[in-house]
Amino acid sequence: MPDSNFIFLRTEWPDLHDAASKAEALAYPDARTACFYARRSLELAVHWLYKHDPALRLPYQDHLSALIYEPIFKVVTGEAVFAKARVIKELGNLAVHSPRPVRQFDAVAATRELFHFTFWLVRTYARGAKPADGLAFDPLLLGRPAAAAAPAQSPEQLQRLETQFRERDERLSDWLRDKQALDAELLRLRAEVAKARLANAAPADTHNYSEAETRDYLIDLLLKEAGWSLDQKRDREFPVEGMPNQDGKGFVDYVQWGGRRLAAGIDRGPAHPARPARVSAAGYAVCRQPGETVRTSVGYPLLQVQGARGGGSRE
Repeated sequence: MPDSNFIFLRTEWPDLHDAASKAEALAYPDARTACFYARRSLELAVHWLYKHDPALRLPYQDHLSALIYEPIFKVVTGEAVFAKARVIKELGNLAVHSPRPVRQFDAVAATRELFHFTFWLVRTYARGAKPADGLAFDPLLLGRPAAAAAPAQSPEQLQRLETQFRERDERLSDWLRDKQALDAELLRLRAEVAKARLANAAPADTHNYSEAETRDYLIDLLLKEAGWSLDQKRDREFPVEGMPNQDGKGFVDYVQWGGRRLAAGIDRGPAHPARPARVSAAGYAVCRQPGETVRTSVGYPLLQVQGARGGGSRE
């Protein structure tokens, strides 16, 4: 029986394997630190990509957000894998920079998304053995709390650790600047990686990346960061009447309550264009009372539609 979800990293990405294994081991004992190491793993993986895939060009800055939001990065990874990078980054930032509690549920999510991201990395770029496409994340391999476990890390402690890593790591921009003349060794590595990527793409990737699960979790995460509580049953799947459809009934996916104001987030997913979502939002808006607002989340951007009596919409 395997002892880790990240065995496939050991041979060609040992440093990434070590960081990912820490996230995996700490998911239950120390959720905050697990999310920190998930983001650390993502940083290592993204830096490797920028060094070895010539399709990627360094953006104006070399911090993690700038690297993953560089448009060509999403093209290289694809929408599903890019969304996983977003989840890992957001949870890592929450762990380091927010005093709010980090749930074990969040640490499990960060580790699960890291599993899929690193699976894609190995499936796409490995020059040696690759995991089978049917490999699935196993939550039973996550570390469990021990009686003599070390105390959980605080945000301040993780900020110091982050600084230590930053001081120890070579800045990606400096590394690439020094390599502008691309020495023979790097040219050889890039050629090998390009050849491996071409060969690995020949059999179609049939791995289940759990795109819907990632999208749902990311929407929850972003709405909570924006102040949506989502801690009551009525906050999700809220029934409404007066819909402009055959039976006049429908459901609002997300609701934020406050005084006479109501916000409804409607996840249409990335496959749906903004126009139908805007029409749907207007449909929900007619069910609301004067002074209330319907907001519909379609991933990016967030559309806000004023109630039918208020008219108008804005992003």
